[in-house]
Amino acid sequence: MKIIVPMAGRGSRLRPHTLTIPKPLIPIVGKPIVQRLVEDIVKVAGQPVDEIAFIIGDFGKETEEQLKGIAQGLGAKGSIYHQDQPLGTAHAILCAGQSITGNVVVAFADTLFRADFTLNNETDGVIWTKRVEDPSAFGVVKKDADGYITDFIEKPETFVSDEAIIGIYYFKDGDFLKSELQYLLDNDIKDKGEYQLTNALENMKSKGSKFTSGTVNEWMDCGNKDVTVETNGKVLGFIQNDEQLISPKATIENSEIIEPCFIAEGAVIKNSKIGPLVSVGSNTVINNSSIDNSIIQNESEINNAQLSNSMIGNKAFFDGKFTSVSIGDYCRLD
Repeated sequence: MKIIVPMAGRGSRLRPHTLTIPKPLIPIVGKPIVQRLVEDIVKVAGQPVDEIAFIIGDFGKETEEQLKGIAQGLGAKGSIYHQDQPLGTAHAILCAGQSITGNVVVAFADTLFRADFTLNNETDGVIWTKRVEDPSAFGVVKKDADGYITDFIEKPETFVSDEAIIGIYYFKDGDFLKSELQYLLDNDIKDKGEYQLTNALENMKSKGSKFTSGTVNEWMDCGNKDVTVETNGKVLGFIQNDEQLISPKATIENSEIIEPCFIAEGAVIKNSKIGPLVSVGSNTVINNSSIDNSIIQNESEINNAQLSNSMIGNKAFFDGKFTSVSIGDYCRLD
């Protein structure tokens, strides 16, 4: 099986953090979002994954090597493709055309999930969905009485369904998917100005493909600061009994840690109260502070802080009495 991961977006809603690193590499409990995504898929796929293809923008060689390393760590080949223009979901996936063959999972790298991930080979594909209050911002599906998808609608302007597509798909025949994606581009078929995956799915269905939906128990967004911090807290809760979250190589002196928290190797915490729902990156130093529900990345220094619902980037310096902040890499507030 192959996993295709489109991740070329700029992540503008998560600035300033995405000015220096791509959004899918923002850490959630010490691991990049995209790493947690593909690890979760490999864990529950039920069959070997031989290749993970990442579709990226101009992120640089260091990022490309990091992504290949993530794939190799899961026993798969890591492939890199580039999307030079934001022309829609169908175009993004087709950029990895050479890797779209056989059984394929497509997973967009801006959400994490907890789901029933059964790959039903009696159907032609599985589309994971979740009911939402405002479906107008999403692609949605309609289903018949037997649970088969009858319609794919991209960002409906009037209500047709509240069952939103979360951005994870399984296809039994990757080659058929690829041919339908190519058909959209060859014939310049767009919806709302872009080449949409939902149009390819609708064409596949009209030619006899049967799709079912998968149940999502938890859909965790990483689109902006607030929801990324919220997702970090949820993941801490999910994995607190499965992973060692506080490194024995962290230094904790005269401090209270309210779990669940992630504290990386080399972190130094003195005279502080940390937690719950805090992630502290490697070699970050925290003094005389009280912090909850926040993400602090690597090699930063935090002094005299009272922080909640905050994100602080890499190599940042913070000293003050602000209560909710979002500080990017290399920033300084004192």
